Amino acid sequence: MNQQAAPQPPAVARDKRRSLMAASGVVAVVLAVAALTIPAPYVIETPGPAINTIGKLNNQPVITVSGHESFPASGGSLDLTTVRLSGGLADDQINIFQAFSAWLTPSDTVYPSELIYAPGVSADSVSSENTAAMTSSQENATAAAFTALGIDFASVLSVASVPADGASAGVLKPDDVLVAVGDKPITKLADIQSALAASSGAVVSVKIRRAGQAQTVSVTPKTGTDGKYLLGISLANKFTFPFDVKISLSNIGGPSAGMIFALGIMDTLTPGELTGGAHFAGTGTIDPQGNVGAIGGIAQKMVGAHNNGAKYFLAPAANCSDVVGHVPNGLRVIKVATLKEAYDAVSAIGAGKDSSALPTCT
Repeated sequence: MNQQAAPQPPAVARDKRRSLMAASGVVAVVLAVAALTIPAPYVIETPGPAINTIGKLNNQPVITVSGHESFPASGGSLDLTTVRLSGGLADDQINIFQAFSAWLTPSDTVYPSELIYAPGVSADSVSSENTAAMTSSQENATAAAFTALGIDFASVLSVASVPADGASAGVLKPDDVLVAVGDKPITKLADIQSALAASSGAVVSVKIRRAGQAQTVSVTPKTGTDGKYLLGISLANKFTFPFDVKISLSNIGGPSAGMIFALGIMDTLTPGELTGGAHFAGTGTIDPQGNVGAIGGIAQKMVGAHNNGAKYFLAPAANCSDVVGHVPNGLRVIKVATLKEAYDAVSAIGAGKDSSALPTCT
């Protein structure tokens, strides 16, 4: 039987199809290149390393004490926890593929850039801020540990910065030491707040030490968004400690290791093993009075702690809503609001006592 050849589509139609396919391929390549090169307006938060504050880093103790007897730990861990942030900065950008990959990774979180950074901020600027926050955190941790151990030290409140639109603009200057507001001596922020509340917004005299010289200036307080009267300044504690505590870390910034630093200092200054050889990790800011504050990225920090072998995690009470539903299997979370609560929890577990009643996030 003779077979006839199947009719072929016209050459013009074939050429048209090929042109469309070629054009589609070019468009796909252009879109792929654009996706790789055009910055995506997101920040990726991933688990960072966990570092044992009572151990060594690069063969050097993380915490060292000079001028006072110390008792370096021979076992156990009190890990500070970290997160890594990628993207969102003028000189640190991610592409859309990286953002999609992070969205599909359970341990990562993706945020719109504007929730994390101001527009145009550089990596150097963020690094400088984080370094300053880390230094302040270490000083506050030392003050909190000394307070808990009954070690005397001197402390004053000084002006850290004066916003141009604040009540004290042109009157107070950075590094001014606050001595009194009206007739009330100043030793803590609450003293300033109570003195301003008593003034009911009237002009107050502020006694300061500037470059070692006593002065008195007048400031008219302004009301803040919460209705409280404000001097319109940011404050910093300046401490004079009786001996030196040095914390050796590099490439880590921010204030969130304060509580763990304080525990590590207390362990270093007291005989015995606070942890009893157990592996703890945690996070939380600290103030000189020992109050533990909330931090960011706690879900990633718990993952980092678990990956580093921690069995117990000390979490700020203020972060409990971020903890629930994100605890890795095998990690026990203990809720703390103060340095004393954190110390008592570690001490109880380290001593092998019944710790079933310790609070957790539920």
